[in-house]
Amino acid sequence: MSARDVVFPAERQALYERNRYSPAVRSNGFLFISGQVGSRPDGSPEPELEAQVRLAFDNLNAVLAAAGCTFSDVVDVTVFIVDPAQNFERIWKIFPDHWGEAPYPTLTGVGVTWLYGYQFEIKAIARLPESAAAVSGG
Repeated sequence: MSARDVVFPAERQALYERNRYSPAVRSNGFLFISGQVGSRPDGSPEPELEAQVRLAFDNLNAVLAAAGCTFSDVVDVTVFIVDPAQNFERIWKIFPDHWGEAPYPTLTGVGVTWLYGYQFEIKAIARLPESAAAVSGG
């Protein structure tokens, strides 16, 4: 098996190495992005929910940018929400600021009881631009 083609956003590699996972992997013309949370540069959670969601999108966008993508390249999204009955509407109103124009990516929402101190997590799959896919062998 060949080595994974890992993507690291600027200034976050130490955080991912400490937690032992890849932020994103390029494969066969796609970018598979690990769940992004509203973590500050030191890895601590942003305490306020709306700010945490905005920061999670900022962190997602940093991973996308490191691979030469934007949110418009995203084809599939999964969100994890602690206490969705209480938090869904507060979170959902933030999405249009980051979502872009229709047609939208597919979406799966999952209610969870625990996210390592966070209340929201977003993971995605993006289509790599032609130039990035060629570089990654996809």
